[in-house]
Amino acid sequence: MSKDPFFTRDGAGFIPGKVSAGPWDPNSLHGRVVVGLLGAEIERAHGGPDFVPARLTVDMYRLPDLSPVTVTTRVVREGRRIKVIDAEFFSAGTSMARATCQLLRKTAAPDGTVWTAPNWDAPAPDALPPPTDPRSGLNGMWELRPITGAMGTLGRRRLWMREVRELVGGVALTPFARVALAADFASPFANAGDQGLRYINSDATLYLHREPVGEWLGFEVANHQATAGVAIGECWVYDVEGPVGIATVAALAQQRRLG
Repeated sequence: MSKDPFFTRDGAGFIPGKVSAGPWDPNSLHGRVVVGLLGAEIERAHGGPDFVPARLTVDMYRLPDLSPVTVTTRVVREGRRIKVIDAEFFSAGTSMARATCQLLRKTAAPDGTVWTAPNWDAPAPDALPPPTDPRSGLNGMWELRPITGAMGTLGRRRLWMREVRELVGGVALTPFARVALAADFASPFANAGDQGLRYINSDATLYLHREPVGEWLGFEVANHQATAGVAIGECWVYDVEGPVGIATVAALAQQRRLG
């Protein structure tokens, strides 16, 4: 299987590869690469070791095709303890998505104890066999290790995910870029049903209290609700050391286009 990157750098912009195509239209980008590139560019231009990217919200209001991409960023607020950064995703010169990222400065934890949910009891990813169906990784979009349940099944759903491609060719994934690239997975994992995935997400929001460690990210479906074709989905996100945050999406009923 080819390991071509999702994007190649072209001057100040990016050229999407065919591997960036999503499930809704063979000539459109997958939402995950839109979210991932916006997060990575915000981090590249405005991140730092003293700050945690505590929230990334991406609104996806158009479905980009495989045209060249540019990303712009703008500082909304840069204070001593908080940064707020906006970014915009352009395909062929047209605005397709926008992001807001809130970065919070690390500091000493306060005294006292606050209740928190227990860590999940999942086996380590290396202790689990890979699935035999290549479609489980969307034909090379990612690598999965199922734990409990499967996409679209009823009941508890948990798995490990690992990236198999660079987001931008020649650029190693940072911990934040890795989890930003994966955040959109909350939509199919939480919103797929017994008739497959019938919702396309219009946004993705990632909350982090720390950046992940290692290559594997764990997803556990926490919630799905839908009325009149409007859905929300939510997943807990883990790494091999424990919980790192939450990925949430809003979505609309949608039919696939066949290539």
